[in-house]
Amino acid sequence: MLPEDKLDMPLYGAEAIGRAAHLLNEDARKTYYVLERGYIDADKFGRQWVSTPRRIRRAFMGGSK
Repeated sequence: MLPEDKLDMPLYGAEAIGRAAHLLNEDARKTYYVLERGYIDADKFGRQWVSTPRRIRRAFMGGSK
């Protein structure tokens, strides 16, 4: 579990976001799929995805953006 001050640190790239969301154990394409569909709260800057652990947790806890 992350300390409170680390929940808002940015995660860059789908791989880092997938690790934080525990999605990369199966298939990296799964991470891209959930990002493209908007199931995980993240922004895309050019070709790079950016999110935070807090935003990722919110996606799984039923919170809004």
